[in-house]
Amino acid sequence: MPRDTKTEIVGKGVEDKVNHAYAFGGAEMALETVENLLGIPIDYVAEVDMKGFQDTVDLLGGVNVTNKFAFTSGDYSFEPGTITLKGPEALAYTRMRYDDPSGDFGRQERQRDVITALVNKGKDDFSIAKFNNMLDVLGNNAKTNMTFKEIRTLSTDYMDAFKNQDVLRLEGTGGKAGDGIYYWNPDAASLADVQGYLSELMEQ
Repeated sequence: MPRDTKTEIVGKGVEDKVNHAYAFGGAEMALETVENLLGIPIDYVAEVDMKGFQDTVDLLGGVNVTNKFAFTSGDYSFEPGTITLKGPEALAYTRMRYDDPSGDFGRQERQRDVITALVNKGKDDFSIAKFNNMLDVLGNNAKTNMTFKEIRTLSTDYMDAFKNQDVLRLEGTGGKAGDGIYYWNPDAASLADVQGYLSELMEQ
């Protein structure tokens, strides 16, 4: 879900970029806005800062991604081909935008690649011990409305679910609206497919 996705901001009464929901009303408004967009209830939310992101990548021993072109971001240079990213490198890799021919879309694609690599590596090498280590890593770098008991339940009763995750992607097009501001508009058929898929999961 690109951050520039134009949608109704629940509680604000306007259509705007989905990431503005957080700016307007914090995690609660962001959650309600995404619920409305996807057509499903979302019970829990987690906010992870950049330090938590870096530490999570390092906890899993780094991630491998395929880089499309050479570029420099911060203190790091990235060559084309398969590269291994540690925490600080992963952050620099996902934040670069201005030197990308595809602009923010290119950055979003790199972010998806890193998140997908994290998910795949996590489910291939997941254990209660590693989950507990991740809790320690995120302890000072994340906020959530889950109780500690609920988090523990995830690590014990939902082990198989962590190993069987899907990464969904909305398709759409972007452009400037009449107000001169850039928005990304999800394709109606793609959004309906994602909503239907999630709705079916909720019924299982």
